[in-house]
Amino acid sequence: MTTLPSSAPSDASPDIRPVRVTGPRVARLHQETDGADAVRRAALAAEFWAEAERFGTPLVEELDGLPGHRAVTFLWRGHRATRQVLFNGNRITDRDHLAGSLLERVPGTDVWHLGLRLRADHRGSYRLAADISTGQPPADPARLQERLRSLSAHAAADPLNPRRVATRWQPADSSVFALPDAPAQPWTGRRAAAGAGRVERHRVPAGSPTGDRDTWVYLPPGLTRHTGAPLPVAVLCDGDMWFGRLGFGDTLDAMIADGALPPLVVVAPDAVDRRTRWRDLGAREPFVAFLADALLPWAAGRWPLTTDPRRTVVAGQSLGGMTALYAGLLRPDRFGSVLAQSASLWWRPGLPSPAGPKPAVPGDPWLVTRYKSAPPRALTVHLDVGLHEGAMVDHSRALYGALSAAGCPVTFDTYNGGHDYACWHGALAAGLVRLLGR
Repeated sequence: MTTLPSSAPSDASPDIRPVRVTGPRVARLHQETDGADAVRRAALAAEFWAEAERFGTPLVEELDGLPGHRAVTFLWRGHRATRQVLFNGNRITDRDHLAGSLLERVPGTDVWHLGLRLRADHRGSYRLAADISTGQPPADPARLQERLRSLSAHAAADPLNPRRVATRWQPADSSVFALPDAPAQPWTGRRAAAGAGRVERHRVPAGSPTGDRDTWVYLPPGLTRHTGAPLPVAVLCDGDMWFGRLGFGDTLDAMIADGALPPLVVVAPDAVDRRTRWRDLGAREPFVAFLADALLPWAAGRWPLTTDPRRTVVAGQSLGGMTALYAGLLRPDRFGSVLAQSASLWWRPGLPSPAGPKPAVPGDPWLVTRYKSAPPRALTVHLDVGLHEGAMVDHSRALYGALSAAGCPVTFDTYNGGHDYACWHGALAAGLVRLLGR
C-alpha cells in the first residue's frame, strides 16, 4: 500500500456563518403583493408555489457581489391554523435560541419563508415543523423557547424536496440540500449498470459485556465463500444506519464498478439503541476487543479476508469515530488504517451519559494525550470534520497535529456542513478510497 502523505488541514475561505437574508424571489413576491387585494395575492401565491413545485426547494439564488455565497430560502405552505413554522437545520439552527430559526410569512398569503446566506459549498440536512396549536405563541422568550423545543420533536422532511436522508433515532427523515460548490458524491445511490454485491445480516456470537450482536456484511459481486485471494476488509460502526437505512451497499457497488475500490468485505455491527451505543462506543476497550478478537475472526472463518492490518480499515462517525481511533491505538496489529469522521474527541472516561451539552475540553482532548504518550504505531489515519461542528474542529486539528508530529501518515479534510449523514456518506466513500483505493 502506498503511504499517504500528511496534508495540512485548511478552511481559509469566505465566511461560513449563516446570515438571514431575503432571497430575490421572495423579495419580488413581497413587492408584488404589497397593496394587492386578496384575490390578486392568492393568484400571486399560487404562481409562486407552482414555481417552487416545479424547481424544488429550497430556493437557491445568486447574490449580487457575493459569488462565493448563495441565498437559500426554505419554504412552508401554511394555512389559517398555522401559527409559526420552525426550521431545524443541522448545526445551522441555534438550539439555544430557536426563535432565530422561525420562518416569516409574506403578509396575506400562505407563503412562509426563511432565507439564509450560506457559502456556496454547503451541504446539509434539515427538517421543518409547523405549529398549529390554538392560541398565539407566547411572547415571553423563555416560554417561547420551551414551546419551540417541544415543536422541534415533531419536525419532518420538506414536502417539496424529494432528496432525503435517514436520521438516527428519529421516525422522520430529513431533507437534504447541496449548493453548487459542495463536494460531488458520485457514488451515492443505486446505479443500475453496476454489479450488485450482497448485503447479509448475521448474528455474531460474543461474550459479555458486548453480547451477541446483529451485524451487516457487504460481500462484493461474485464472491463465494473460501475462494479467491484474500480481500481487504473494513469494519464500520453503526451498521444499522449504513446498511439498514442508508443503502451504503449501493455506494460500494458503484465504487467497485468504477475501479475506485478493489472488491472488499465490510462488516458493520449494529448500534442497537441509544443506551447500548453509549455503552459500547467511544474509547471502550471491551468493544475494541469484540471488533478485533471476535468480529474479524468470525468473518475470516466464512470469507477470504486479509490478515494484513494495512488492508484492514476501522471506520466510524461521532462516537464511532472515537471507537475507530481507539481501536487503532490499542490494536494496530489488527487495524492498520483508521477512518474517523466527526470524532467525538470531547469524550473521556467517566462521563455519565451523552445527555445534555458536550463537556468542555480544557487543553488537549483525552485521546490526543493518549496518542502523544504512546509509542509510534504503524497506522495510516484519515480524519474528516464539518466546519459547523464547533469545538470538534479544533479537537480534530489537535489530533492531526499529534499524529503528524509522531510521523504517522495522516490526512485531514474539512467540509462545509454539520454532524450529518448527508455529508458523511460521500466523505466515507472518499475516505475508503484514500485508504484502500487502487
